[in-house]
Amino acid sequence: MTAPPLARRERVAIAVLTAAFGLWLVLWAVVVPPFQAPDETAHFGAAVHVATGGGWPAPGTLHVSNALVAAQAEQAAGPSSTWSTMSELLAANPGDSATVDQMTQHPPTAYVLDAAVLRIVHFGSLRWDHALLALRLFDAVLVAPLALLAWATVRRLTRSPRAALVGGLALFATPQLASIGASVTNDAPVMLFGGVVVWLATRLLTGDLRRRTLVALGVALGLLVSLKATGLPAIPFVALVVLVAGAGTLSLGVRALRALGALAIGGVLGGWWWLRNLLVYHVLQTDGYSSMRPPRAFPPGEHPTVGHFLDVAWGTVARTFWGSPGMRAQVSIGDLLTAVLTVVTLVVVVVWAFRRGPERTAVVCLAVFPALLVALQMQNSVESYLTTTEVAATQGRYYFPGIVALIAISAVAWRRIPRSTGGRRALAVGIAVAAPVVGLYGLSVVASWFWNAARFPVTAAGIARFEASGTVPFAAVVVLAVLVAAGLVLTVTAVARRGFTTQRAFRP
Repeated sequence: MTAPPLARRERVAIAVLTAAFGLWLVLWAVVVPPFQAPDETAHFGAAVHVATGGGWPAPGTLHVSNALVAAQAEQAAGPSSTWSTMSELLAANPGDSATVDQMTQHPPTAYVLDAAVLRIVHFGSLRWDHALLALRLFDAVLVAPLALLAWATVRRLTRSPRAALVGGLALFATPQLASIGASVTNDAPVMLFGGVVVWLATRLLTGDLRRRTLVALGVALGLLVSLKATGLPAIPFVALVVLVAGAGTLSLGVRALRALGALAIGGVLGGWWWLRNLLVYHVLQTDGYSSMRPPRAFPPGEHPTVGHFLDVAWGTVARTFWGSPGMRAQVSIGDLLTAVLTVVTLVVVVVWAFRRGPERTAVVCLAVFPALLVALQMQNSVESYLTTTEVAATQGRYYFPGIVALIAISAVAWRRIPRSTGGRRALAVGIAVAAPVVGLYGLSVVASWFWNAARFPVTAAGIARFEASGTVPFAAVVVLAVLVAAGLVLTVTAVARRGFTTQRAFRP
């Protein structure tokens, strides 16, 4: 499978797009108030616990520190100029609260990295919101390469530079991804290495059978599964990809050995935590929520129903995939909009992505990863529903490890709808414009909700509120917004330019 050579103007376009996406994440990091991302208090508390030498307690035994409870009280009581440094908070509020910090159900990998960042920036001398912002920016740095990975994956699969740029721009259509990726979370490195796994898998599926690509895939897999259970579906995905890649060139026996090799590398690097769980707790994934959400029976006369489960799961997953930021996902870009985006995307993918063509085998293999993520989440949700009566674990962010695969599959599907070169160009431009519009709309909804009493457009009172309680001056937000807008305009212009796609080929 061949693809066009990388021209200078395309290099510039993808560099601008990656920079714009990185600044987009930074913009979200400073607009969303502290602790207003899902589980951010628990993630931040776990990182501080490791940074202060607390180690990694058994699942369910770590508690939110009194220092963070005091930080939340300061946030509610007065302007940011009156807030304490981390050292002041820890000294004045020793000990832990009664609230369980469930994060020790996960491997400590992400939190060790966060703790290292906190120590590098001397977090004790920082105001607590600035220490939190440092970790948000670190996560934004980890997630920013997704634009480059989406571009490279789509380009490799479709052989279209224009489609590749649109693939990178598609990330802007999910405000939830930006909100999560620019928060304190263990999902950020999972998204990064999930994207790397998909990109390398795509290279194998399109003819790059070099040993170094195989080894790199095994390393990326190991790093991914060392972070969180949402990386575990990548194990059978990688096995399938390596078994399929090279069919007709390599014998089945050779491909099987290559698959075992990739899995062995991944197992050595990332299997230690899961092996420990099996040996110590006799389960693969421990439950940090057991004390907060204990098992309980349905009330007399009530029982679980498929209709109720699907109704809650569908609505929650769709909303929290596209755009429902906030600590409790309380801010939404609209149920109608998220439903339309979900239905249109699913219809296009189901109808057009898997048709006969040179990409068919690769598309089917790539679809396995998000399908396994869906299956894992549904299994957890069903188990929660049957044992606790609550339809829990229905978060769209659990699909973000496979976001690059979803974009690549969608790119193949959308390109098959038009019947002419002009039609494909027009559709590409339309999506290139629509995706950032959805993202910018999502950001405006979130900003108005938190800072402008849910009113739009921005008012003087909203700006004053941000100046009083924001982590950075409002002028910094304006500069970031202008730079992101400029980057988007330049990228969309590159997509719209005639003759952008060249037909010359290169070797895989």
